[in-house]
Amino acid sequence: MTWTRKHLLDLQSLSAGEILEVLDTARHFKAVGERKIKKVPALRGKTVVNLFVEPSTRTRISFELAEHRLSADFINFTAEASSLKKGESLKDTAKNLEALNADFIVIRHQAAGAPHFLARVLNAHVINAGDGAHEHPTQGLLDLFTIREKKGSFEGLRVTILGDILYSRVARSDIWGLQKLGAHVTLCGPPTLVPRTFEELGCRVVHDLEAAIEDADVINLLRIQHERQRRSRFPGLAEYTALFGINRERLAGTKPDAIIMHPGPINRGVEVDSEVADGERSVILEQVTNGLAVRMAVLYLVNGGRLPADEAA
Repeated sequence: MTWTRKHLLDLQSLSAGEILEVLDTARHFKAVGERKIKKVPALRGKTVVNLFVEPSTRTRISFELAEHRLSADFINFTAEASSLKKGESLKDTAKNLEALNADFIVIRHQAAGAPHFLARVLNAHVINAGDGAHEHPTQGLLDLFTIREKKGSFEGLRVTILGDILYSRVARSDIWGLQKLGAHVTLCGPPTLVPRTFEELGCRVVHDLEAAIEDADVINLLRIQHERQRRSRFPGLAEYTALFGINRERLAGTKPDAIIMHPGPINRGVEVDSEVADGERSVILEQVTNGLAVRMAVLYLVNGGRLPADEAA
């Protein structure tokens, strides 16, 4: 199939075919990263604004490097040093950036739906780099890419997502993507962070760690989203670790080929021990590498998947 979407706003609205097209394209861009010269001219002459209203390290740097390798010009915009601090609206800020001939707006925002709003009022391509507790589509795509690399197929695969599901945008993107591709999703964590309402999305919800991980092919760990919680949802980190932390003993009770994932940042000694995070079954750093290829693929596809005219001739 041929990608026709102008924006990437979420995984909920994508078809299985569209998701697989991103993954297939990312595979080619991952090969670019293994070459001696790692740049391609696919976005030469295009301008990308990284509009990060919410703090980020991994995602922002990954997008910056993806833009650089695609030969785009890019500008980093931070809320702390902008007119947003003076009361300017998000719409006016984005419209001014577009008036400076920005072709892409990559936005991270604490408000769910902010990228969708910009997509309605801008002509530029909009890519969601995380909006509140709604979705984080490029993280979901890189998780899917990593799983496919390690497991080959999604059909019938058992994936357990463990941790703060209630406030996690990563969890929501993963859930949509995994289920569209045929995987079975189990959610686990404290009842206050993993309510039964997630069963309405077709997920299995359990609150017993051993039951959640014993037959899992993939275990994806999430950190506690303190910044999105108005009050603590459990007594303390020590209790959370005692009940839901992954250590060597608990890993021994899983399938021998189960892989460990984490979107970062890792709270070592809380959701996972260093021995597990750095172990041979961990693919956490591979996720980071794959994130670059996925973001290159997304930028390329929303631009129409075309090389500059002189390169295509």
